Amino acid sequence: MRKVHPEFAYQSRELEGQIEGILGDPPNRKNYQMMQSALASEYASGGGIEDVNMMSFALVDHITFSNPKGLLAEAAEYEGGDPAAVFAMASCEGEAGKMYQAMTENHPELARQAIIAAFLFKHPRKWDDDDQSLEQLSRNDDGDDEQDEDGVTDDFAGMFDSEDNQ
Repeated sequence: MRKVHPEFAYQSRELEGQIEGILGDPPNRKNYQMMQSALASEYASGGGIEDVNMMSFALVDHITFSNPKGLLAEAAEYEGGDPAAVFAMASCEGEAGKMYQAMTENHPELARQAIIAAFLFKHPRKWDDDDQSLEQLSRNDDGDDEQDEDGVTDDFAGMFDSEDNQ
């Protein structure tokens, strides 16, 4: 298991939620296909919404990955990274190839992020998500610390509380 940048983990979860939302309950594949087609057409023409989640949604059913380890390494850094290296680790065939090429040429940074987000969504067992839930963050936190970072104890700070002075 490899840790990924928290923003990539978030984008992967967002993609999952978006797909489930478009499919609906019960799943409506026709709506899903219409959304996929509309996004692919927009991006293939050089336009489309400049959004990581929308790009990854357009790619997710068409993209293949040739270097999973390389993509996991790239997922450690959200901003920056090497777009060309990521583009070389993935591809789309047929009509989707036009969309992929237009995305990578017109929006290289966003396309890099979208490709990695789609990869993480399709391969959730290859990476580990840091648990950022309030429950996890509060674990082993039993309330106010006895001494603040500034060296001020709770007793001293409490002298200034209006309830304690009355």
